[in-house]
Amino acid sequence: MVLVDRYGRVATDLRVSLTDRCNLRCTYCMPEEGLAWLPRQDILTDDEVVRLVRIAVQRLGVTEVRFTGGEPLLRRGLVDIVAACARLTPRPELSLTTNAVGLVRVAGALAEAGLDRVNGSLDTIRADRFEALTHRRRLDDVLAGLAAARAAGLEPVKINAVLMRGINDDEAPELLAWALEHGYELRFIEQMPLDAQHGWDRSTMVTADEILASLLSVFSLTPLPDEARGSAPAETWLVNGGPERVGVIASVTRPFCGACDRTRLTAEGEVRNCLFARDESDLRGPMRAGADDEELARRWQTAMAGKAAGHGIDDPGFLQPARPMSAIGG
Repeated sequence: MVLVDRYGRVATDLRVSLTDRCNLRCTYCMPEEGLAWLPRQDILTDDEVVRLVRIAVQRLGVTEVRFTGGEPLLRRGLVDIVAACARLTPRPELSLTTNAVGLVRVAGALAEAGLDRVNGSLDTIRADRFEALTHRRRLDDVLAGLAAARAAGLEPVKINAVLMRGINDDEAPELLAWALEHGYELRFIEQMPLDAQHGWDRSTMVTADEILASLLSVFSLTPLPDEARGSAPAETWLVNGGPERVGVIASVTRPFCGACDRTRLTAEGEVRNCLFARDESDLRGPMRAGADDEELARRWQTAMAGKAAGHGIDDPGFLQPARPMSAIGG
């Protein structure tokens, strides 16, 4: 059994949201006052998360699992979930997407539990801008957390950065120089229509072409061949001849839907076959009602079979998902 859609794409990369809660308030994600969080009883238990990951790995061909949020470090059972998933046979590659606040305290435990690597989110290395963007004074904690991840061997440590016009769009070369200095792999992501406020405006989005033009004003970039990219979302360049790299995820202006290999599970057990899907398929309800692994696997297959050809951002009738990114899981 595999997770194949009507266009022949096979999903082998599972993104698991462990919580919709977050300890930052990034302006492109949620309002400063936060959101109405999911009721605790609606969230999958640790055992339920591990069971669904096991079904995905052992019955549906998933080979990579990434834990996301919200902010997954807020999940008390995170280390135990990672350890249980690392014991699965076959063993999936395990990674974590985090804002790195608090990572310094658990990086070693996560590595020992079996986590393979970390993706950090960081849009600026200037303290004043960080506070303006996140409404929190936590930049030092983030930097310490990323350093702790590298020291624990959770590499490559990849950094995801979103540039916003008039806010931090002048910082691309500075961010790349900092990442190179610290041994991180930087990836810029075009801002996507996934904010809770539904205030995304394509005309103000910093495009991949603009990001590359800014980087080329300081660095020499050599593109890696398309075949080296595979299903990865980032277009990648060698910096100053390599081996260091920088990536750009142009989800809006150069979509890569045709090679998408991802399936998503929300914190309350809903399958999303696309980041921008407006429909979800419930696994928690049937699971708590006594469904066996075979039935849950079939439901998951059905959910993925209906995946659309693309995210449709350029379509005249495009509607932003009702859920914000914090409730979907990246």
